[in-house]
Amino acid sequence: MIRLMRTLALWVTRRRDGIGARDTAFGYARGNGSTVYALASVCVVETVGMAVLLWSWPVVHTVVLVLDVYTVLWVLELHAACVVHPHVVSPDTPGSPGVLRLRHGRRHDLRIPVELIASARRASRFGPDGAEARDGVLTLAVGSRTSLVIELSEPVTAALPRGGSAAVHTVRCHADEPDRLLAALPPSVRAGRCSPAE
Repeated sequence: MIRLMRTLALWVTRRRDGIGARDTAFGYARGNGSTVYALASVCVVETVGMAVLLWSWPVVHTVVLVLDVYTVLWVLELHAACVVHPHVVSPDTPGSPGVLRLRHGRRHDLRIPVELIASARRASRFGPDGAEARDGVLTLAVGSRTSLVIELSEPVTAALPRGGSAAVHTVRCHADEPDRLLAALPPSVRAGRCSPAE
C-alpha cells in the first residue's frame, strides 16, 4: 500500500523516479492511458452502484467501499507506475560506463551497460501484453506492442515477473519515441531505424 501511494504521489506531482541530473528519460506508457482511465471509470461507477445498493447494511457497505476505492487506486497505479518509472539512458562518466535502464512499471528494472549493446534498432511487433522471457529474449510489451529490439554482445540476468531470473541476449521493449531513444545511444550500436515488423 505504501509503494502504491508513493507511486500515485509521484504521478500527481509529475515527478519521475530514479533519474539523475545527467540522465535522459524516455516514456513508454502514452498509448495505455485511455484504456486505464476507461477501466478506472467503470470501477468508479461500480463503486457508486455498490454504495447505493448496500446503504442499508453499514458494515458491509464500509467493507465494500474500502475494497472498491482500493481497486480504483490500484488500477490508476498500474498506469502511474509506467509513467513515473520511464526508460533511462545514463551517459558515460569517469569510472562509470553508460547504462540503458529498461523498465516496465515497478515490476521490471533491467540495467544494461551500454558497452554490452551489440545493436539497437526500431522494430514493431505485436504480441501478448506485459513482460516475459523465453529462449533468451526478454519482452517488455506495453499495449501488446514493442517498438525496439536491443541485442547484446553477452547475456545479462533479468528478473522475471513471477520470481526467479533468466539470462537474456535480446530485449524487445516499447518506447513512445523510439528514434529519440536510439539517438541517445552511441552511434556504433544503432542499426536500422525502421525495421519491418518481426
